[in-house]
Amino acid sequence: MTSISREILLAISPEGPITAYDAFTGNLLAQFSGIRSPPKGITLAGKSVIAASHISAATASGSICLYNWWSSAAFHHIPTPEPVAPLVATSDGSYLFSGGLSGHIHALSIPSGELLRSFPAHHKPVSCLAVNDDSSLLISGGDDGSITVFPILQILDVSSVGDSVRFPLYQLRAHSSSVTAVTTGTGGCNSTVISSSLDCTCKFWSLAHGSHLRTVRFPTVIWCVAVDITESEFYAGGADGRVYIGIMKVGKRQVASSDMGVVAWAPEHGGAVIAVAVANQGLNLVSASADGSIRIWDVETGTVVRVFGQERGSIIDLVVTKGLASKGLGNDRVILRGESSSFSSKELRRPVKEIGEMQEWFNVVVKDRRGAIDTLEVAISTYERLLGLFLNQAKGG
Repeated sequence: MTSISREILLAISPEGPITAYDAFTGNLLAQFSGIRSPPKGITLAGKSVIAASHISAATASGSICLYNWWSSAAFHHIPTPEPVAPLVATSDGSYLFSGGLSGHIHALSIPSGELLRSFPAHHKPVSCLAVNDDSSLLISGGDDGSITVFPILQILDVSSVGDSVRFPLYQLRAHSSSVTAVTTGTGGCNSTVISSSLDCTCKFWSLAHGSHLRTVRFPTVIWCVAVDITESEFYAGGADGRVYIGIMKVGKRQVASSDMGVVAWAPEHGGAVIAVAVANQGLNLVSASADGSIRIWDVETGTVVRVFGQERGSIIDLVVTKGLASKGLGNDRVILRGESSSFSSKELRRPVKEIGEMQEWFNVVVKDRRGAIDTLEVAISTYERLLGLFLNQAKGG
């Protein structure tokens, strides 16, 4: 297996800290304390901030904790209008979206924590959130079985009054039970969305047209899904402890067979697979289970190459990240609290970290400039579709 030592796994437990593992060795790198998070309650806001939902055991009130890589304690606690569970951030880490028990989504600015807007998305609690690869669209799944798609520019348009975001771009009656996960491929507004559900299905959707493409049925509840970087295959984690792999796209004549190409890898986890993520440039898959174990799979052979995880307790979510890399070291090492450095002097390590932070901010500025025109084009395209939908509704009326 090619080394994936530059990638970090962040695992979260119901009552325990966020734990950072080296994805190659399984060694514990750091722990972030003071968190009591529900499922889907962790995300990366850019490369330097870890965001996690928190529900107070004493008051049941909700908040979001923000962490950086070099401290075990949260540097900011953001109060939320209600207890929230799923979190997702835009790719640049500037905005964070949280899903509430009321079915509302709350949009916040990071790192200030300013609440920009709260708006209704579902009739029951929001169960999962995703942002497409160009950060133009927010996709949510709910316990009501529906999927909603919102233009992010419309959400962030604070000049509009009230709940002007109440009309999503699409609202799909997707599943007969709670939506457990949503994920997208590449391609911006033209990408494919995959949703999973307690109804034992994964469904494929066209993000451009809001149309249903395909349904894949499983012998068990599916808790999580991930897409291969080539978008030729998808992975699903089952309540039976199995990791399933299936064909991403099939021909029109093959669609009738809803389980076309789906196989289960062995061995099984000792509990439900609650998270799957692609790592090491698509060469490996990471799976995490409610039994506290984490497995690294070789994608080509479907075999387990490493097992590690929590000695006590379960895992309710896991994400793969490269952390905050220090460009000054020449090998993209990740700076973490407690990690040894090739420099023996603290005075030497400090400038390296500061240079790394400055480089990250510079990269964000460059990326924002390059993405400005693309974002404008996406916005124009999105509003053209909205106008088309409104005109069709008017003609129908």
